Amino acid sequence: MTEHASAIAVEGHNVTLAYGRHPVLRDASFVLPTGAVTSLVGPNGAGKSSLLNAIVGLLPVESGTLTVNGGTPNEMRRHVGYVMQSAKVNDQLPVTVREVVSMGRFATRGAFGRMTSEDRRIVDESMDRLEVGDLSRRHLHELSGGQRQRVFVAQGLAQGGDMLLLDEPVTGLDVVSRQHILNVVDQERAAGRTIVMTTHDLSEAAETDHVLLLAGRVVASGTAEEVLTAANLAEAYGGRLLRLADGIVLIDDPHHHAHGHDHTVCEDDDES
Repeated sequence: MTEHASAIAVEGHNVTLAYGRHPVLRDASFVLPTGAVTSLVGPNGAGKSSLLNAIVGLLPVESGTLTVNGGTPNEMRRHVGYVMQSAKVNDQLPVTVREVVSMGRFATRGAFGRMTSEDRRIVDESMDRLEVGDLSRRHLHELSGGQRQRVFVAQGLAQGGDMLLLDEPVTGLDVVSRQHILNVVDQERAAGRTIVMTTHDLSEAAETDHVLLLAGRVVASGTAEEVLTAANLAEAYGGRLLRLADGIVLIDDPHHHAHGHDHTVCEDDDES
């Protein structure tokens, strides 16, 4: 792990991110703490995945400054593990589970570098932690969605970075796979690593150390209690938020319908 000069893992000053002429995040200023779990929440199109892409250096910053562990995203890329949604990966690729997880070592060995015994040990350990070691010779298309996601998280662990980015790591997964992944998140945090993950589940976000609420800009940043208030959620989600008589805030998000869920629920803290 690299040494940190401060307790800030990621810092943005007036960051604007765009795809072509279409901004997805405007003038965003924020800090994400080191050694903590941060959740990025907000409606579809809020800029959550785009921010992950920028942190790992896959999406250039249009304007403003973004630092990762004190350096630029490109400088620090090898120290950051990135696990995208399994739905965004072609599961018909003719690669085995072991090959997919071994790709996590490319950051240090290169795509054509020779695997050492230490590399193989890290790959084995990463698979064991997600309990996919017994699937090592199977191809991606032979796996369930939950198994595939666990394989990609194992790949992220195999990178050995001191920061792990997870794009909706447990959305739509079976209970077993979900718990395996959340257990690993807890273990990585306990080991002092920084976790940044996107989620549409506010109850899941409420369990994390830090929350960044986005809606094409930064709506709020801080602890779950500070961020997940009725006022902030109404500002971020607009007409998709309903306030019920018993003080429950309910968000009707089409993203959840696609995965068989109806609503996300969060307790109102009596703020108006």
